[in-house]
Amino acid sequence: MSFSSTTDLLIHASRERVWQALTDPALVKQYFFGTELETTWKVGAPLAFRGEWEGKAYEDRGTVLAFEPGHSLAYDYWSSFSDKPDKPETRQIIRYELGEAGDAVRLTVTQSNVDTQERADHSTQNWQKVFGGLKKMLENG
Repeated sequence: MSFSSTTDLLIHASRERVWQALTDPALVKQYFFGTELETTWKVGAPLAFRGEWEGKAYEDRGTVLAFEPGHSLAYDYWSSFSDKPDKPETRQIIRYELGEAGDAVRLTVTQSNVDTQERADHSTQNWQKVFGGLKKMLENG
């Protein structure tokens, strides 16, 4: 059995600016716990998140599964903190989607193939923190 987590957020910024913040490594670093993102965003290309969390270096990996500029992107994901082997069946799927919401952009992130409800709930809390920082960065300049 697998579980999933979905987080929605309204951001009062242009779709282009939200998209740039999701895909530009320099911007990602500003709101995503200081992580270094490395990828070409080409479907099938590798993706890596590197950094330090609570004094411990990490390197999380994935593969770009979908990339539709301005609309959606998806990648599979393995965390070096997961205590699980990096195999296709243990990778979670992360999907970002942008939608219209009046004068705002609705950002939805879904994390699926999570092994427990507890981890899915923890993911929801993490996404709320990450995207709270993204919203603040985009709306407050």
